[in-house]
Amino acid sequence: MNLKTGIDVIDIEIKSLKLLKKKLSKSFHNAVELLYKTKGKIIVSGIGKSGHIASKISSTFSSIGSPSFFIHPSEANHGDLGMITKKDSVILISNSGEALELSNIILHCKKLCVPIISITSEKESTLAKKSELVLEIPKGVEACPLELAPTSSTTCTLVLGDALALTLLKKRNFTSKDFLELHPGGKLGKMLLKVKDVMKKKEMIPLVYLNQKVSEAILEMTSKGEGCVGVVSNKGILKGIVTDGDLRRHMSSNLLKKKVSEIMTVNPKTLSTETSLTDALKLMNKQSITNYFITKNMKPLGIIHLHDIL
Repeated sequence: MNLKTGIDVIDIEIKSLKLLKKKLSKSFHNAVELLYKTKGKIIVSGIGKSGHIASKISSTFSSIGSPSFFIHPSEANHGDLGMITKKDSVILISNSGEALELSNIILHCKKLCVPIISITSEKESTLAKKSELVLEIPKGVEACPLELAPTSSTTCTLVLGDALALTLLKKRNFTSKDFLELHPGGKLGKMLLKVKDVMKKKEMIPLVYLNQKVSEAILEMTSKGEGCVGVVSNKGILKGIVTDGDLRRHMSSNLLKKKVSEIMTVNPKTLSTETSLTDALKLMNKQSITNYFITKNMKPLGIIHLHDIL
């Protein structure tokens, strides 16, 4: 019973999204063009559940290069209307298109000649008639069995907002570098960094020379805690790498007396300083490697471990 109800709700909301897709028209194109040409900010507003969706849409705009903020209709009626300027564009959300709380925002926008884009299921509503552009969502397909709680309508509005924001992202040629500048914190921001930003450098790089003994390599490997050691020539060129696996494969009574050149893995895989952490992680997973030396002209500049990324 519970599972069936859950599946039915999802099916209804999928149906509503398919209807939304069919409803997309030139109005969507025009809305994107209007927002793209907006010199000020994209202001989004709605009341109740529509207000929560409006806040999320505004946040998405801002996070991917289109400055935006949410204005609460009640606060707008008590002074926040002053936040709207002539350079802005406004998106107003109301399923019925008759939310009284939006009235003063509409009047203020008309006074300043600020364009309004409405998202509503009623194209003949007051809100739609007062808007320069109307983005219509399907009506009469709420997943709520009582047809009271906003469900499919809020889902469609949220998806429509994402469609606007991501179309703008492409139109602005917004890049991962731009995204990083707006999201410097957290794991997401970190994954957009480059290996040069987190690699261990200078004396923290585990290195030995070709003619050094395995015993010395083990000491270097242990002291630096990377699980490997790079092997360089007298000119500082990376020639090989010695890992725990190399030590196990060459285990013998005289292992410690051997030269590292006798047991090292030659031509180790390396990365450039400009490699992103995302790409480095993909390569680690693909090649089953936990360490990469970062080189320039095959001279080690740093080392990065899987744990430096995760």
